[in-house]
Amino acid sequence: MKFSESFIDELKQRLRPSDVIGRSVKLKRQGREWAGLSPFTKEKSPSFFVNDDKGFFHDFSSGKHGDIISFLQETERLSFVEAVSRLAAEAGMALPAEDPQAAAREEKRKGLADWMELAQKWFAANLRRSTGAAARETLIRRGLPEDQWDRFGLGYAPEGRTGLKDALTQRGAKPSDLVEAGLLIQPEGGGQPYDRFRDRLIFPILDARGRIVSFGGRAMNPDDRAKYLNGPETTLFHKGATLYGLPEARRLLGAAGKDDATIVVVEGYMDVIACQRAGVAAVAPMGTALTEEQMALLWRISPEPVLCFDGDKAGQRAAYRAIERALPLLKPDRSFAFVTLAGGHDPDDLLREKGAPALREALKATTPFARMLFDRELAEAGTLDTPEKEAGLKARLRKAAATIADPDLARTYKDYLIGLFFERARPSEGERKQAYRTIYKERQFRRGAPPAGITPEARASLPGLALDPKPLTAAVVEGLIAHPEVLHDRAEVLETQGVGDPALDRMVSDLVALTYEADDLGRDLIRARLKAMGHAPALERVDRMAGRAHAPFLAAALETERAVQGLTTAIDALLQTLALSRALDELKRDDEHFDHAAFAGLKAQRDALTRSLTSGSIWGEATGAPH
Repeated sequence: MKFSESFIDELKQRLRPSDVIGRSVKLKRQGREWAGLSPFTKEKSPSFFVNDDKGFFHDFSSGKHGDIISFLQETERLSFVEAVSRLAAEAGMALPAEDPQAAAREEKRKGLADWMELAQKWFAANLRRSTGAAARETLIRRGLPEDQWDRFGLGYAPEGRTGLKDALTQRGAKPSDLVEAGLLIQPEGGGQPYDRFRDRLIFPILDARGRIVSFGGRAMNPDDRAKYLNGPETTLFHKGATLYGLPEARRLLGAAGKDDATIVVVEGYMDVIACQRAGVAAVAPMGTALTEEQMALLWRISPEPVLCFDGDKAGQRAAYRAIERALPLLKPDRSFAFVTLAGGHDPDDLLREKGAPALREALKATTPFARMLFDRELAEAGTLDTPEKEAGLKARLRKAAATIADPDLARTYKDYLIGLFFERARPSEGERKQAYRTIYKERQFRRGAPPAGITPEARASLPGLALDPKPLTAAVVEGLIAHPEVLHDRAEVLETQGVGDPALDRMVSDLVALTYEADDLGRDLIRARLKAMGHAPALERVDRMAGRAHAPFLAAALETERAVQGLTTAIDALLQTLALSRALDELKRDDEHFDHAAFAGLKAQRDALTRSLTSGSIWGEATGAPH
């Protein structure tokens, strides 16, 4: 069986050498390469290296060198066809049928590639002719000097409808071939083909191996309907699998050394050129959101490529689209970071206005993927001015984390995002005080004066009042009544997670509102207010059970500072116990993917914490008092 060059190229692009080779050789990252002991000779120190960027391995001890196909041939004694077949199955690629026409198609592809090379030379020559004067002025005005034009293969397509067509047909090209290559347009209603690119700056688009597969054109006429125009999908060019500027970006990465493997994704041709002129390895998609194939190509180069977007609304939308598409594909060693350039700048603007050092510095100010995801969900949620909106945001965060296919990473993301919710989404101290004052007034208005609506009797009949609370829960609530200042730091988490008792949760919520409604309320006044709000039965339950916890922080003789320290420890311990219990319940509900090991680990952790609370050992550590 014969395989086309394009099939082998795509196969290598889909698989990372370190993944394939790492199954039989234990590899450890060293800068931009992976190192391990040679699979070909016996050695004690690593001399075997794998380079994902360049797609090869090299063994210094034996001198062997090759790609993933030759590695399987060498280590598993496979034929070329067997090695390709195995790798194709791993990459999810169907083997090409043995077709007599396949060789002809490959030959045709090579012929089209030859015409692309000649077209680029024609465009480049026009840039320096009289017809390209305006294009030259544009490049110079945008800060791109003439000595850089050849580096990026820039050219110019004149206004005429058949300039390129005439030049290539004189060299023997068939118009039908040039249409197939994307250089000409065949009118739908019939007629003669004409040049696709007219009066445009031309940017050659290269594949991963550095071969010209298409062109992009920037309109010189500001009134042109399409500012940028890419070539169409062809035998040579697949937009979703190509990144503009990739060969030069790889060269820059190689020159940067092993410790710098960051590749930056920007939005346009000129942005790529600006970054690469500043020494930054940059690429761009073909005017669309990143595809899964492009992401896989980027991850072969770097475990965390940087996505750079303009600081305007369009740039923000592009960043959010990238998040949406990348989220299911994330793995522990495959993610993205983000850079948002301030002031509406793009990399090209920044290079021209502030120079290469400023551009390089701006591209270092990255935001992790998880933080960007949180910001997206927070922006979608809007102002968190009601409990419903806060609950909605948490639901959005959990749903986003669940989108990640890797189960371990999905769980980690959920914990991280909910942690960010408590850290960043809640309002400041001053805003909280004002919000709680407002809430308290609304509650008082709803209750009436004297209290109406929910009477103490009606309150007593609510669910959760029949049973006494656990001693630790009662002790914590009693401690909060005695030291309400602790609520200023714990209000958010207590309001959100509760104390594990519905009636006491309601009382704690009202206690929070009371402390923000007026400062320095004494213990007796707080209890009186809580009774007036319908919490007398709950207070009786607290009084009955709090002493059974033997919590030193409730001792009247204990210094305030130590009492507060002990109460804080008790709150954290209670919340941790409740969180572990909820996690265990969640695991038990997941019948399809029940994780026995995770369940046993969490249960052991919760039981150990419960024993420390029951024995009272935790209190002596927290307060310095005997228990």
